[in-house]
Parts: sequence; structure tokens; C-alpha cells
Amino acid sequence: MLKSQVAYSTDSDNLKAGIKTAKDSIKNFPNAKLGFLFTSVKNDIKDVVKGIKSVTDVPFIGCTSSNGIIVPDGYINSENGYVGMLTLADSNMTIGLACHEAGKDARNIGRKVAIAAVEDAKTTRAPAYFYMICSPKEEEEYLMGIQDVIGRVPVFGGSAADDDVSGKWQIICKDKIFNDGVAVAFFYTDNEINTAFAGCYRETNNIGLITEVRNNRTLVEIDGVSALKKYAHWTDTEFSSLKGKNLLNTSITKPLGIKDPLGNLTIVRHPMFGEDNGTKTKNDDEIELGNKIVEKTAIIQLDATIDELIDATGETLKKLRRNMYRDSAAYILIHCGGRRLAIKDRINEVHKQLLKEAKGTPFIMAFTFGEYGYSEHSANICGGLMLSFTSFGKD
Repeated sequence: MLKSQVAYSTDSDNLKAGIKTAKDSIKNFPNAKLGFLFTSVKNDIKDVVKGIKSVTDVPFIGCTSSNGIIVPDGYINSENGYVGMLTLADSNMTIGLACHEAGKDARNIGRKVAIAAVEDAKTTRAPAYFYMICSPKEEEEYLMGIQDVIGRVPVFGGSAADDDVSGKWQIICKDKIFNDGVAVAFFYTDNEINTAFAGCYRETNNIGLITEVRNNRTLVEIDGVSALKKYAHWTDTEFSSLKGKNLLNTSITKPLGIKDPLGNLTIVRHPMFGEDNGTKTKNDDEIELGNKIVEKTAIIQLDATIDELIDATGETLKKLRRNMYRDSAAYILIHCGGRRLAIKDRINEVHKQLLKEAKGTPFIMAFTFGEYGYSEHSANICGGLMLSFTSFGKD
């Protein structure tokens, strides 16, 4: 039977914060199999890891979260940062961990990581499920490389994040800490694991054909005209107000989306920066997106209020809980950091929703800059401004 426990610390002494978090997260089962670790860019992560390893040999994986975490006790953030960890204990579960820093060929690195994780689990089989963390770049390539090795095994997870999109994020895997790359945890278990992956935005009737893309993530044209001008028209927004980083905040409640081929899932694409490519043509105003897009496919303008973004957390956790055949023992809740930015000081309302729907099951929520998952029979997909909520069954 799987059991879990969550702990956290905001101690200004990072070594002590790591020690306290580790001690509290394993006090009922010192032989835990894995810890999901989330911390702040304000922390000295090396000292946090040193503190954890001074207490336990339990392997852990995680990343920096954007502006806090949420646990059953509430929303956790402080000037000193924070350290939070949820541990899993199950004598019948085997876990393989692996990571790799970024390089020239992200897909090949994904293959290497998958092979290393299988070897770490001391098996030759594909896992039942896997967790992935990446830097906010090349996520799709890492995922393809992993699937080259293990096939279409269900994924959940999200990217490392920081507080202000300045690139200070960190990935943590065992005793390794790095800024750019990928880390995975492969789960070998007969226990039920299930993911709810959703954006929960409303689709508008503003739909266009992607007619030009550059470098996978730069949306140049929609319907043959400037992508940024088309977006301004769709959202009835002053064009000049969407330039640069202004677009990132404006688009949180009005992002773009693409359809899964089966129609089961609308995957959100977050417009990050409005840029001038310098060509001085009618199509020189582009949109930098958080994930990959493809020419000759449709793109939709989505919409949501702040109330709807908040309510989506409770609704998604309720859906996940009801989709489980067995009782849940733990929830790993990955929530977009951009949505967190829009919710602002109403974040405690998210905690109330989670507490209500978790029904006493331990959980930890991190805020990421990219989210990974699937829905029903969709493929594994990387998105932005989304929720990737995963439940681990007790048996």
C-alpha cells in the first residue's frame, strides 16, 4: 500500500530548512522511495540538498517553483524562500531517476536520460508512468527522445520556474543541481496513477490558420497577416500595448490554443513576447510562444476570467479524484506560474479549493513555466498556462 507525507520549511538557514523538511517528510516511513522537492530561487539549493542528504538517503527530484508552493497547511512563501517535499512510500514500487544537462541534441539527450532511468531502476522494461522536469526550452524534443526509448508511456510534470522569468530556475535530481536540461522519474508499479491535464479556458470564435512559424515557437503569421496584429484584433486590445513583455501578462486570461487531433484536448499556447523582427513589412510583428506550433494548423483565441482560473483548480482536482478507481494516497499538482501571476493575492482561494477536494489526502502544488500531460486518448503533450494534476492510488 502506498503512503505519502508532505513537509516544508521557511527557515532562513538553508541547511536547517533542508534538514527539517526531510525529517518531517519521512518521520512515519524512513524507507520512503521518492521525494518530490520544490524550492525557491531565493534559497541556497546546495545547502538545502546538503541538509536533506544529512538526514536521509531517500532519492528526490524537483525544481524551483515560481512565487511559492501550496500544501495542506496553506500557501507557502517568504522572503527567505521555502522548501517543500512530498514523499512516497510503497514496498512494491520501484523508481528510476536520471537527468542530463542541456546540449546540442535535445532529442538524443532524452534518449540517454530514458536509458539511464531504466538502468537506475535495475530493469529492462518501460515504466508504467513517468514524471518529467525540463528547463522552459526544448521540452518537446526531450519528450520525443524519451518516448523513442520507452514508447507512449503516460507523462506528468512541468518545467522549472523562477519568480520573474529571468532564467534563474534550477532542476534538482538526487545531488545534481543545474539550470538547463531534463530530469525524469520512472515509476514501476501496479498501483493506479492518473493525470488530469487541462487548461479550462473557454474557446472563442476567433480562429485562424497558422501560415508562418519560425524556430518552432515564433508565430509569425495567422491567415497571412502579422500574428501580433491579428491577436490585437481578436482581443480588442491596443496594438502598441502588446509589445515586449507586456504581452505575457495580457495574454494570461486571453491565450491561444491548438486542438489535439482527436478533439479531446485544447492545448494552451502562452503568448510570451510581442516582437518586431525588423523586416519592416506588414508581417514583422510576431508572437513568441511558450511551446511549439506547426504551420497549416488552426489556432484559437481562448478566454477566462480570474474567477474561472481559480475555480479550475478545484474542478480539475475533483475530476481527477472521481476518475480514480481506487482511493488516492497522494496528489502532485503542477500549476502554471503564469496563472499564479494573474491570480495574485487571491491565491489563498486556490488553497481552499484544493483542501476541499483533496479530502485529507496529502498534496503539494508547484508553479511552473510549462506543463506536461495527456487527456483521455491524446498523446503526451507539452503546454503552457495549464494544470497537470496527478494522483497516486493507495493500491
